[in-house]
This record gives sequence, C-alpha cells and structure tokens, in this order.
Amino acid sequence: MSEAVRSADEVLLGFARALRASGVAVTQDRSQGFLAAVAAVGADDRQATYWAGRATLCGSPDDLARYDQVFAAWFDARDGLPRPRPREASRPTTAHLLPDSEAAGAGSDDREEDVVRAAASASEVLRHRDVATLDAAEKRRLAAMFTRLSLRPPSRRTARHRRWHRGQLDASRTLRNSLRHVGEPGEIAWRRRGTRPRRVVLLVDVSGSMSAYADALLRLAHRLTQSARAGGGTVETFTVGTRLTHVTRALRSPDADRAIVAAGEVVPDWSGGTRLGENLRVFLDRWGQRGLARGAVVVVFSDGWERGDAELLGEQMARLRRIAHRVIWVNPHRGKAGYEPLQGGVVAALPHCDDFLAGHSLATFADLTEVIARA
Repeated sequence: MSEAVRSADEVLLGFARALRASGVAVTQDRSQGFLAAVAAVGADDRQATYWAGRATLCGSPDDLARYDQVFAAWFDARDGLPRPRPREASRPTTAHLLPDSEAAGAGSDDREEDVVRAAASASEVLRHRDVATLDAAEKRRLAAMFTRLSLRPPSRRTARHRRWHRGQLDASRTLRNSLRHVGEPGEIAWRRRGTRPRRVVLLVDVSGSMSAYADALLRLAHRLTQSARAGGGTVETFTVGTRLTHVTRALRSPDADRAIVAAGEVVPDWSGGTRLGENLRVFLDRWGQRGLARGAVVVVFSDGWERGDAELLGEQMARLRRIAHRVIWVNPHRGKAGYEPLQGGVVAALPHCDDFLAGHSLATFADLTEVIARA
C-alpha cells in the first residue's frame, strides 16, 4: 500500500476517533459514511471535507461547536498534523474507497489525475462483515478481535448515601461538625445517593435459524462477562432453544475458546427448534421475578422465528418489561438491506422492547455495548 493511501486512511479515521473522544456520538456507521462522503467530494478540498464530516458525523446541533473545534485542531497544518492533500497542487485529485487488495495493486501509470485512496484496513472491513458469511480463517481473526470489546456496566442509584462536595445537605454530619467546634458554626457537609453496577442478563437464541451466529454471540457473551467483572458488574447468560440453559458459570473461564467448549457441553439443544415464549416464562418464573431480571438490562438475541405461540411470547415480554429496567432485542437480520420485522415472534415482542438493534457483525456488537452502558 502506498504512503498516500495509508496517510489518508489514518487522517480521516483518526479525525473520527478524535471527534468521538471529544464527546460526539460517532458510531461506526457514521465513520463509514464520512469516508464515503469524502470520497465523493474530494479529499483535497478542505472545505468540502469539512462539510462532508459535518453532515455525516454530527447528530444534533449540540455537536456542531465541538465538531468545529476538533476539525480546526486536527486539520490545522500549524499544529504539525497531517492533512489529506494532493501530491501536486496543479492537478485535480479524487478520493476513492477501495479494499486493501485493490489499493495495494493500483498503479500511477497513464492517469490524468492523481488519486488519494482512503482504503479501509482489512481489520476494519472484517469488523463490518456479517459473521455468518465468514470462512474459518476469517472467524479465527474475528475471534481475536473480540478482545477489543469492553463493557462499561450500567449503573443504578442506591438507597445509601455517600459524602460529596455538593448535593443534599447532610444534617447529621453537619451537626457533628458544629459540636466539634463547641456549638460554633462549622463546615457544612453534603451527601448524595451512591451508585452501583446494574446487572445485565443475556438470552441467546441457539436454535437452527441462529446457528450461524451462535458462536459469535457466545464469544460476545464471554467478553461482556469478563469485562463486566473487571468493572465490578455482573452478566448472567442463558441460551434459549427448545429449553432454557444457564451458562454463566461456563463463560467465567478467562480463556474464550475453553469457555465456548464448556458452554457447548452444557447446552443440550443446539440447532434445534425455538420456543421463546415458553422459555421466557420459565426464566421469569424461576429466575426473573426472584430478582435476577428485576431492575436489570435484559438483552434478547434472536431472529424471532417462534415455533410456539407468538401470543404467549408477547405476554411474557410484557411481564419482562414490567420488572426489567430496559429490554433490548438484537436481531442479526436487522442490519441487512430490505429487512422488515414481519416474523411472528418479532411482531409480538417489539411493542415491549426499548431498543431494536442489529447484531450481525463486530461493529454492531460494539454499538450494543454502548447502548447497554447508557441504559
């Protein structure tokens, strides 16, 4: 790959990461849209690049001020930062998006214009690939990339208070401070309610229609379990098929491959049928109302192909919604072109869901962790 290709790739994607670090909610889809927009308008035109990023990376008027600041700092040549520019100012330059293989093989022979190619890296391309379409080698590479995912556990308020520099007046501590000064006015003490991590519950469909995604979803569950434990949180995982299986203990192994094998030995109904309604009722009767799902963030991974009674599924989803803090439904087909939620299970469940997300690639898994953290 030429140096111009590598520089353009790093500059544009680096700017998107810097903007995300400043507080703007830049998702992977927005980053890809930014690259496509710059490819259309020309990377040599700084003003066009500015408007392309403003149109694709900003989600609300509140983002515009931060965008202007980060853009000026990132693309200001006086700061010594690289800028996408033509190699010869007198010749027009066009930006294109090409895979690594095409960009590396592209020559500069007999062209009327120079081309700055913003080529997405192989890892970036793999992050957006549908996991069901990957071959064995690509799945091994993707498995290693799961370590980049991390979950910041959502938090909830507790009944206990703790000391703070502002908030509610802590009358008892303020009085004790005054008594220490023999009744003279002392320092005013303040307090606020404490916080603790909120539990996350994962229900993973391992039926036949979800078999192509089962390995990736269990790897995701393992990664979320490990990162949540590091942050003091708790993730509970169940598989759903013809029966409900609790696999949290198997996924606690630090080694992902051993955890997947251990989960496979526990689950008896791989690639079988789907009885979401019945299994959800079992979950709520045995675990949910006893506290496991109460106040928790519950994530259901399923394509919604329900073999049982869809009306029962709707009733159980309504029960779940009443006791859970947030219910998220993740469908691997949600992010595909032309998809419509017409399956009986999805139609019955959606009215009781807070979020309906895609779940077919590593990029969508990363978006899911952000939704869970903000819950």
